[in-house]
Amino acid sequence: MLASLFYYTGLVALARWWTRRAGQRVVILNYHTAVGGNLLQHMLYLRRHYRIMSLDAAMEELYSGRKDPEYKNDRRVPLVITFDDGYVDNFTYAAQVARDYCIPFTIYLIPGYIESGKRFWWLEGASMSRRARASEVTLDKHTFQLDQAGARGELAQFIDDRARFATSVVERETFLTTASEQLDLSPVPDEHDRDWDLLSLNWEQAQEMDKGGWICFGAHTMHHPILSYITDPTEMRYEIAECRKVLERKLGHPIRSFAYPVGQAQHIGDPVVQAVKEAGYDWAVTTTYGFNTPKSDPYRLSRIEADIDQHWLVVAAEAAGLWGFIARLRWMPFIRNNFTNARRKKGK
Repeated sequence: MLASLFYYTGLVALARWWTRRAGQRVVILNYHTAVGGNLLQHMLYLRRHYRIMSLDAAMEELYSGRKDPEYKNDRRVPLVITFDDGYVDNFTYAAQVARDYCIPFTIYLIPGYIESGKRFWWLEGASMSRRARASEVTLDKHTFQLDQAGARGELAQFIDDRARFATSVVERETFLTTASEQLDLSPVPDEHDRDWDLLSLNWEQAQEMDKGGWICFGAHTMHHPILSYITDPTEMRYEIAECRKVLERKLGHPIRSFAYPVGQAQHIGDPVVQAVKEAGYDWAVTTTYGFNTPKSDPYRLSRIEADIDQHWLVVAAEAAGLWGFIARLRWMPFIRNNFTNARRKKGK
């Protein structure tokens, strides 16, 4: 409702105009999966109103101030479409959209998952709790009675938290293996399972996309740990630097950009940023909300979270910066109190 109001009253168009007038800006959207939502509708809107570029090309223009002569009369704001993690549907669907509609995408890959074919760790909690055949399990001194209402949801959250806050990749994987054994999981899902499209793409698929010309790749660590939680600095630096080396070896060209796993300020920190610089990357993206200007730190670039389940009107408002504006207004006392009261009336 609010997104429709923004669009049809002209506020979205006004926000786009204001962004153009404000000087050089680059908007970076952050997606993950591609199938089952409204990705194509998003792209058709964005292609019309923004100049969509790869991350590398957009950053070259932003920091050099030199615009491609082909687009010297194009006043649209540059926008970058990124996908984190490298889900297989980035190959089966997103790459097709990129090719058919001539839209460049930037995808951040995790070589460890490409090579292992394992389920991403942040999906294990939900998968294990759903597939558990044990009626009772104790993990790290926490006991779950899985035949009781709500217990499987609590188990899923516990597994996710334990994996998320692990202080090393070995600790995380050891815990997940132990949990899998104790839960007596039903067989690994086949192609008919709803999680099939949530696996990583493989090297052959990445190489095919790379040759197609519409996909640019970046690095997302070797195994997707949350870098600020890793206690061993050597392991932290390895996750960052080795990822670039492997991708360059497999794809045959330089990898210039990096995406921090999870990517909020508390998940990064100065030692992590320094390791990214030392690994030879030219820029790195966070998940901190905002637009990017020539004054932006190239190793702490902002992105706007987008989701294929969102209506294209919501993405229109997001890309224009209106959701961020409303979010900031919510912290003003008068608006915050009225917003809170409205939510209470709706029972939320």
